[in-house]
Amino acid sequence: QVQLVESGGGLVQPGGSLRLSCAASVSIFSLNAMAWYHQTPGKPRELVAQISTGDSTYYADSVKGRFTISRDNAKNTLYLQMNSLKPEDTAVYLCTWAIYWGQGTQVTVSS
Repeated sequence: QVQLVESGGGLVQPGGSLRLSCAASVSIFSLNAMAWYHQTPGKPRELVAQISTGDSTYYADSVKGRFTISRDNAKNTLYLQMNSLKPEDTAVYLCTWAIYWGQGTQVTVSS
């Protein structure tokens, strides 16, 4: 059973930054693409950013230029650096690896 554990969420003012982490309990971490999604109440999960096994990246238009996804295969960890945060970024952020999902970490952007 693969476990994904997100951390790093919290309350931040508009314009602030957060760095999310997703630790995976799997030794073959490097063999799959990984992604961050976000979800708000009553809405489906939306893809925020994705990184391939070759470190190619994709970003949703709403976060381009503000968020950076990266992975450290030696640490089996995925990251999301979030800068210039906006109130509309408020959501639960979840990471995914293969068919597995983490429980999510809450990000709230508010003054």
